[in-house]
Amino acid sequence: MTVTLSSLRYAKGSRRKAKRIGRGQGSGHGGTATRGNKGYHSRSGSGFKRGFEGGQMPLSRRLPKFGFTSPFRTEYRVVNVETLEKLAADGKINETVTPEVLYAAGAVSKKTDLVKILGNGSLKAKLNVSAHKFSKSAVEKITAAGGSVNELKADAAAASR
Repeated sequence: MTVTLSSLRYAKGSRRKAKRIGRGQGSGHGGTATRGNKGYHSRSGSGFKRGFEGGQMPLSRRLPKFGFTSPFRTEYRVVNVETLEKLAADGKINETVTPEVLYAAGAVSKKTDLVKILGNGSLKAKLNVSAHKFSKSAVEKITAAGGSVNELKADAAAASR
C-alpha cells in the first residue's frame, strides 16, 4: 500500500473524543458536571483574580515599590545642531528657524511640540534659531557661526502634556 496525503490517518488510540460536560445524566458527566459537590469551585463565577496565591500575600505586593514619575514633567523634542546643519545644506530651512519650520522640514513630529536645541555636531550655516530651550553648547555653536538665538516662551497647554 502506498502512502498518499489522502490516505493519512492518525494512529489508532492516539486521539480521544472530547469529554462533553453537562449534557445530561446519560453522558456520564451530567449532574455536577465534574465539578464535585459544593464549595467555591462548584459554583458559577468561581475563579481567581490574576496574581492570587491562595491567600498568601501576592508577589506584586511583597516586592518593594521604586521610582517616581513627576506629574509636572515637560517633554521636549530634541533637535541637534548637526540636524540644523544638514537641513540647511539640503535647502529645507533658510536663515530663520522656528518650531513650525522644523515641523515642515520633518525634524519635529508635531506642530505643537516644545523644541530644545542641543549642541551635538557642528554648525557652519548662519541661522537665526527660535526654540523653547537651548543647551549652552548649542548657543555657543549657533553664535560662533554668526547666527542668533531666541528663546520662546512655552504655553501652559503644551507644557502640561
